[in-house]
Amino acid sequence: MTDRQAAMRLYLAVGCGAAIGSLARFLSGHVIVSLLGLNALWSTAFVNVVGSWIIMAFATLTGPDGRLMVAPASRNFVMAGFCGGLTTFSAMSLDTFILLFEGDLPLAATYLISVVGLSLAAAWLGYLMASRLNRLPGGDQATR
Repeated sequence: MTDRQAAMRLYLAVGCGAAIGSLARFLSGHVIVSLLGLNALWSTAFVNVVGSWIIMAFATLTGPDGRLMVAPASRNFVMAGFCGGLTTFSAMSLDTFILLFEGDLPLAATYLISVVGLSLAAAWLGYLMASRLNRLPGGDQATR
């Protein structure tokens, strides 16, 4: 495979992952707001927390000491593509500013601190869980 073909494969993997992640974000918002009747803040918080868990768990499982050996295109499909499309820092920022513009400083601060804190906690949990999986015996690594 030429360098150009490898680059195109990587770009395609990231683009497809982003499309799937964005669709998952949209659908989760639909379920959380329309079907469960919760505020849209919950939707943004949910995708950011779940995405933080996914990216850290996958990074740990597929890193140099990880249990899973995947090709760079596959790793970027999940991490840059899917997780990049799923999570949304910009929507969290918008939500926070809307709350500020509405004069609800306590809710804006609580929301921002909670989403960031829960996202970091989810990433830490993803790391712990994946690290434990990496240490299990019998984990023959697949080839890249």
